[in-house]
Amino acid sequence: MQSFISILRDVRDPRDINARHPVGTVLFLTLAATLCGAKSCVQVADFVEAREEELCAIVELPYGPPSHDTFSRLFRLLDPSELAKTFTAFMTALRAELGLAPAQGVVAIDGKSLRRGYEKGRAFLPPLMVSVWDSQTRLAMAQARAPGGNEVAATLALLGGLVLKGCTVTGDALHCHPAMAEAVVKAQADYALGLKANNGPLYAAAERAFAEAGADAPSLATEEKAHGRIERRRASVLPAPAAARALLPGLKALGRIEAERIGANRKSSTATRYVALSRKLAPAKLAEVVRAHWSIENQLHWILDVVFDEDDARTRKDYGPENLAVIRRLAQNILRMHPSNASISSKMRRAMWSKDFFFEVFAHMR
Repeated sequence: MQSFISILRDVRDPRDINARHPVGTVLFLTLAATLCGAKSCVQVADFVEAREEELCAIVELPYGPPSHDTFSRLFRLLDPSELAKTFTAFMTALRAELGLAPAQGVVAIDGKSLRRGYEKGRAFLPPLMVSVWDSQTRLAMAQARAPGGNEVAATLALLGGLVLKGCTVTGDALHCHPAMAEAVVKAQADYALGLKANNGPLYAAAERAFAEAGADAPSLATEEKAHGRIERRRASVLPAPAAARALLPGLKALGRIEAERIGANRKSSTATRYVALSRKLAPAKLAEVVRAHWSIENQLHWILDVVFDEDDARTRKDYGPENLAVIRRLAQNILRMHPSNASISSKMRRAMWSKDFFFEVFAHMR
């Protein structure tokens, strides 16, 4: 445990030299409280005061529990890039301790707004956090705030610090541009990027290629029935025409997903999505990759909103919203890595109620 706490201690402390509580201690206490369900700095301080005795077995608290102002002030002042780097270092060490290999399957990229974390008078522009998600292990690999809402710039910065060799990097249509494609190819990975009309020439080339191929395009059809709904999908893949390959570095193929959904009320809806591919995939593999991408929504963003109440988090000042968002993502990873088959929310409750389980969560990281 001390080796992991030492990573937190490496964060540069923005406070005056006479600060009583070391930055690593404050970060660890916040993480511990978040693992047990704390949602704000006030709740973190309440948790530490209530569990002071057992927390002192891990970190020293010679001046007693920090106040909620101490927690709030640190997160308002702390450089977000420092904490983002610490998150990546922490996860690298944790994966190594648990014997997890580097990411090998689908690595999904997506942004998520901190809806109530906006500055006063700027409700139209809440902070946007970009996550890099390993769909195979269901763990967040890296996090960063998008400067000025620029998700593309944040993504490119994150990719430069990750080992992605052999992975398939996925993203929505926002990321289907030459700089993203170049970054993925440079990392010796493949990409599967959503393609919409905002990339006009390439989108038109994809529509034209599939229209010309017609029924001859290799495809795979699937049907699923659940909860009174029927979902039919057809995945198709074609080699990218020469004109299309010139529009996106590394482009080798184009994919298409045709979906039909029939609801319990028998009303139906259809959608057609195109995908730019750096490697020609079998239709079945394309369907698998596209589905794996959406796990970032279902297994990360949904958990953050429903279990950690991120959408209702009202921390707004300075760097507070994004720094606490990183702590929540780290807590989510730690809880998910615990071998129990219980849900994240169940593990969180057990850590709050049971001293033994609380220590077990941390002991498992060794």
